[in-house]
Amino acid sequence: RAAAFASQEELKGSYRRLCMLYHPDKHRDPELKRQAEQLFNLVHQAYEVLSDPQSRAIYDIYGKRGLDVEGWEVVERKRSPVEIREEFERLQREREERRLQQRTNPKGMISVGVDATDLFDRYEEDYEDVPGGGFPHVEINKMHISQSIEAPLTTSDTAVLSGSLSTHNGNGGGNINVALRRVTSAKGWGEVEFGAGDTHGPLLGMKIFRNLTARCFVTAQCGLHFSSRGVRPGCTTMLARHLDKNTMGYLQWRWGTQSSMNTSIVRDTKTSHFTLAMQLGIPHSFMMMSYQYKFQDDDQTKVKGSIKAGFFGTVVEYGAERKISRHSVLGATVSVGVPQGVSLKIKLNRASQTYFFPIHLTDQLLPSAVFYATVGPLVFYLAIQRLVIRPYVRAQKEQDLEKHRESSASDIARKRQEAESAVLLMQESVRRIIETEESKMGLIILNAWYGKFVTDNSQKHERAKVIDVTVPLQCLVKDSKLILTEATKSGLPGFYDPCVGEEKSLKVLYQFQGVMHQVLSPEGEALRIPKQSHRIDADT
Repeated sequence: RAAAFASQEELKGSYRRLCMLYHPDKHRDPELKRQAEQLFNLVHQAYEVLSDPQSRAIYDIYGKRGLDVEGWEVVERKRSPVEIREEFERLQREREERRLQQRTNPKGMISVGVDATDLFDRYEEDYEDVPGGGFPHVEINKMHISQSIEAPLTTSDTAVLSGSLSTHNGNGGGNINVALRRVTSAKGWGEVEFGAGDTHGPLLGMKIFRNLTARCFVTAQCGLHFSSRGVRPGCTTMLARHLDKNTMGYLQWRWGTQSSMNTSIVRDTKTSHFTLAMQLGIPHSFMMMSYQYKFQDDDQTKVKGSIKAGFFGTVVEYGAERKISRHSVLGATVSVGVPQGVSLKIKLNRASQTYFFPIHLTDQLLPSAVFYATVGPLVFYLAIQRLVIRPYVRAQKEQDLEKHRESSASDIARKRQEAESAVLLMQESVRRIIETEESKMGLIILNAWYGKFVTDNSQKHERAKVIDVTVPLQCLVKDSKLILTEATKSGLPGFYDPCVGEEKSLKVLYQFQGVMHQVLSPEGEALRIPKQSHRIDADT
């Protein structure tokens, strides 16, 4: 893999050098001759890929997997790397589209509303004569379940089936909708929707999306609701424009029983998300501002806050969300407002499913409710994280790693054999290199190890998993210098991966100008020796 970053001259020089090292005619022993022939063929195959401009462009960008993508056989041979990249991405998109057409893309949401006001707004006299009245009464007062699936009919037509059930304080209903969506061109699509239910009656709707320019698009949605009270029309239009690379501006009009005009600016960057919105309408008019900060960590932690003020009152919200597993994101938000009171909203996104739990704590602004709504979820999360999530994730990683090791055991054994054969074939060349370097007090590799090293922070049951790479590194020394790129070192001649899936390093003890040096280079980092910073003090 490191050869992909070399120039053509460097590639030719390395190819000639390896050919001289592995040429079968240079070895008399039958076993060494057989091993040399195998390695010589591998070097030749690698050179054929890297010396061909098209194959090398594919390999430089996508590695070996890029050469295995279906469809390259129809690509013209005289193409630039940029054209090859575009062609590869096109083939990838076509393969992804075929894969998406085989999926139903299910989406669902379950919302469970909890009334916990009795925890803070209870009246003791109401419970004096009631058995069990000393315990606060917490109940589920509303639920909502929705689900949708997609069925691609053709490359441009898709059918969407969705339904929902809702209940609030014992009263509820449901509806079912069928939508047919057609992509009319690269600039837009249209959708027709039919629905029926016992909440709003039959529904007939239409939705259109259209790109007006490269930076501007519009959506329009109209619908007719049929009920015993008559026909209720409604229409919503939204105009959006890219103000810059990370900022969008929206302007929305809504006509119907609740008419309004809404404008908003949304700025989304790698580290933050900011929204400023204003709405004028009947019966709700408000202004809203929210900010979200995104931490650049593996768990994709986000903290957010917002304030919303209007004719209905004022609401302040703050919260956080974090990725707790590969497919799950957990979030909690505290809502404090007048006259809404205090609420805690917990949301779990698991793949394409959403579980939402709004818990209403009090109708008043009680400091105790705000405190417990803030501290309670945090303490609960830390306990679950330490006792459940971390052990589960650790066990899952170990299981996946073990499966990967088992599936690649034969490949690892083959690469190990190739590496050992390469070391045997390097012995004579290394002897000559060492003689040359000793004559000018140059670079001598005394010891070199590659793999996983045990540190003070390692767990007690862990052990070192390293291989001796002294000979392969000395063979790479040229003019008293050794230069390794940022690519994985397991692909170097004479190397192999002794601990698949684990962090690896390269530890080198070498001598230069009669002075001892030592360096520990993590995997994925470039290495250049000798260096003054690698010197070992005489006292040490």
